[in-house]
Amino acid sequence: MSRKQHHFKGAEVSCCVKYFLFGFNIIFWLLGAAFLAIGLWAWAEKGVLSNISSITDLGGFDPVWLFIVVGGVMFILGFAGCIGALRENTFLLKFFSVFLGLIFFLELTAGILAFVFKDWIKDQLNFFINNNVKAYRDDIDLQNLIDFAQEYWSCCGAHGPNDWNLNIYFNCTDSNPSRERCGVPFSCCVKDPAEDVLNTQCGYDVRLQGELDQQKYIYTKGCVGQFEKWLQDNLIIVAGIFVGIALLQIFGICLAQNLVSDIRAVKANW
Repeated sequence: MSRKQHHFKGAEVSCCVKYFLFGFNIIFWLLGAAFLAIGLWAWAEKGVLSNISSITDLGGFDPVWLFIVVGGVMFILGFAGCIGALRENTFLLKFFSVFLGLIFFLELTAGILAFVFKDWIKDQLNFFINNNVKAYRDDIDLQNLIDFAQEYWSCCGAHGPNDWNLNIYFNCTDSNPSRERCGVPFSCCVKDPAEDVLNTQCGYDVRLQGELDQQKYIYTKGCVGQFEKWLQDNLIIVAGIFVGIALLQIFGICLAQNLVSDIRAVKANW
């Protein structure tokens, strides 16, 4: 009897590791649930949930997908880690570790490929932006995302304002009846600090003028080049964020594996 008690005392599940992992994951679980709720609410507002086939109708990228995918992954990971730690369930803890390890591996692979195939990534980014320029008026969330990007990076189009010829409302063809013909969205306009009210018509007819005259009213640099410049200027911050995320993932995997080892050790002494 004393021998059994000795072995039981020698192998215990660490309460610190258990409840730290539980707390670590319940935050992810709640954040994932919030992201999912926002994404589903956005789709409900746009009528997507009542007509699922409309998901494929949008020609460009629907930003709601970010909330759905990221929220879904965080919710599943948070659930597995949280319940696995609380119930000392080795299957859920292993699932958590493997899933998190797979995400880490994919992030690492994507980072290496992005560094090696810079030109290809640049071409894909150019294609992605132009494809979404075409669908600018098709989805309000996509429109807001493009407007935010152009305002934040002080740019217009993928390579310049003329990329807006790809959009049916802004192109300069004679057959275009839109009032926005040969214009650009207001987010391309150089902001006047003296204006208190946003002028959403500031880009009308601006591409009918010469390039030098355009520079007085709109940003003439493309978003691909401005994004590259922003990355170079903020390389340390961006790298720090990615390293921080990677360390959090490694920390979570180590905690889960440590807890699995403790549970196995305790079960071995039963």
